[in-house]
Amino acid sequence: MRKGSKEYFRDHEERFESTIKKQIRAMAQDTKFRELSKEWAVRSTKYQYPLHFRWLGRPILQFPQDIMAMQELLWKVRPEVVVETGIARGGSLVFYASILELLGNGADVVGIDIALRKHNRAALRQHPLGKKIKIIDGSSIDREVVKQVHEYVGGRKAFVVLDSNHTHAHVLQELILYNDLVRRGSYLIASDTFLEDFPRGSFPNRPWDKGNNPATAVEGFLKTNRRFKNDTSLTNKLGISACPTGYLKCIRDPK
Repeated sequence: MRKGSKEYFRDHEERFESTIKKQIRAMAQDTKFRELSKEWAVRSTKYQYPLHFRWLGRPILQFPQDIMAMQELLWKVRPEVVVETGIARGGSLVFYASILELLGNGADVVGIDIALRKHNRAALRQHPLGKKIKIIDGSSIDREVVKQVHEYVGGRKAFVVLDSNHTHAHVLQELILYNDLVRRGSYLIASDTFLEDFPRGSFPNRPWDKGNNPATAVEGFLKTNRRFKNDTSLTNKLGISACPTGYLKCIRDPK
């Protein structure tokens, strides 16, 4: 095959993808590797490791692996709007906005928070990508807030990330209230499902714990909602993730 031809590059890409898939399958079957990855993720929070990273100047509060996964998904899905519950310091909103800006389809980002601090709000407004970010104040499960979000999204193709209160009841309610925004091929993501991997009592000052967290909420949600499935093809390759069971791919459009 003549080097430089389209056939050569297509064959090269196919062989590359085949090799990667084999490696990911092997990694997923390596029990020791997976246990070490889980142990590393849990232990890293002792040093607040996810807080160490910024995206275009704003703290993003995520594992680098999950940032990379989100980038891949946004490029693949090409949503018309991203919805995130829980804003914190706004790095994730800036991240989504930056990828959407590169996609160039006019998509924007909606962030929901019950207690966004003034300095974080100001930083988002002043950011070069602030024009792509809409902030809605209030609880993500409040009826009026849910109504505002649905009206703003309209019929657009949405990509939804849930990252606010991490209790079972709250996350399950978010999954129920926002899943209808997501169409086939897009994602509904429950953040921090790795909280189930922590020993009981690891969060004495928080309302969540082992048995009461996003992972248990996802488990309950998937028992009654057949429109979504856990994307193991994604989580298998990440190794380290704060959302090991939280990447929910939509496989059917809402009725």
